[in-house]
Amino acid sequence: MAAIYLTEAEVDRLLNMKLAIEVCEEAFRRLAAGEADNIPRVRAQSPGIILHSMSAAAAYLGLVGWKCYTTTRKGAKFHVGLYDLSGSLVALIEGDRLGQLRTGATTGVAVEAMADPGATEMGLFGAGWQAQSQLAAVATARPIKVAYVYSRNEKKRNDFAESMSAQLGIEVRPVDRPQEAAEDLPIVVTATTSREPVFDGSWLAEGALVSAVGSNWLTKAEIDSNVVRRADNIVCDSIKACQIEAGDFVEAIEKGIFDWSRAVELSDVVTGKATGRNTRESIALFKSVGMALEDVALGGKVLELARKQKIGRELPF
Repeated sequence: MAAIYLTEAEVDRLLNMKLAIEVCEEAFRRLAAGEADNIPRVRAQSPGIILHSMSAAAAYLGLVGWKCYTTTRKGAKFHVGLYDLSGSLVALIEGDRLGQLRTGATTGVAVEAMADPGATEMGLFGAGWQAQSQLAAVATARPIKVAYVYSRNEKKRNDFAESMSAQLGIEVRPVDRPQEAAEDLPIVVTATTSREPVFDGSWLAEGALVSAVGSNWLTKAEIDSNVVRRADNIVCDSIKACQIEAGDFVEAIEKGIFDWSRAVELSDVVTGKATGRNTRESIALFKSVGMALEDVALGGKVLELARKQKIGRELPF
């Protein structure tokens, strides 16, 4: 069977957040069962450009694959490649929307496993591309009625709130102070490009879940050591990847208030091998840096749906 090429528009047409959460949750279950393998991101740098590469095997889908993307001053370009177990390329997929969905969906999986089931409010730091899917994922996983959004750019947060309110049918309220997106809220999500913590962890209420997804460099941290210190439960999408990339833990490690023995993996929480939140009052932290397994799993679903609906174009190999 010829390989299929799928565009961003086709990915968007084939997927939605509910389905993405289901696919990613299954991927974490299979990872815990030893039916998948994930290799953390590596980076090759040249003046003006960085190539980011990550790969995974999903035996339960009969697929292996990679995501590669470049970042330059002009932006980023993403592609996902999938192979069957004979080694034949079966799909080449434009990966920006796919990556946005899988990052949001992974937060959705964590929220399902770790957050207050009755949470109706949340705080969100960030008003960009990734923040859109984070908000959509939490609103899919919990009965969110009001989301408080903070961004340093007033126009951006106002525009984001108006757009996402209309898209999701909930109240998305822009706030002027970062405290308003963190204090007394059951779920707080950070999806920014900040190099410095965006809020003070002492503001968190008992029982809060913090999902930090913006940083995947050791030189960047969206959360401070107070969040790490106060967290009774710390869950990573991948401990191995977080050890390489999660700058959010660097300060806490340097201060001696965190070591990696405190962390557990989301795959183990999803399957009940580890605890995501000890008690109703426990503060929990979920740290995500992104895994190729999420891209391969979601890419596999896109490929399945594209074949059924005869979407995409065949490649000459």
